[in-house]
Amino acid sequence: MDKDKSGRVAETAVEARQAELGPSVLMLLGVSLGLSVLIMAVTWMIFFRP
Repeated sequence: MDKDKSGRVAETAVEARQAELGPSVLMLLGVSLGLSVLIMAVTWMIFFRP
């Protein structure tokens, strides 16, 4: 990390972002949501069946 003349840290866009690019994060969120809905549905059918 470089500092500019005023003493603030100056980073490039890639250094500042530090995030993973691509669809893997979206896929992780989708799979997590799907599994949580499935688990809630199974729990509902086991404990709250009419």
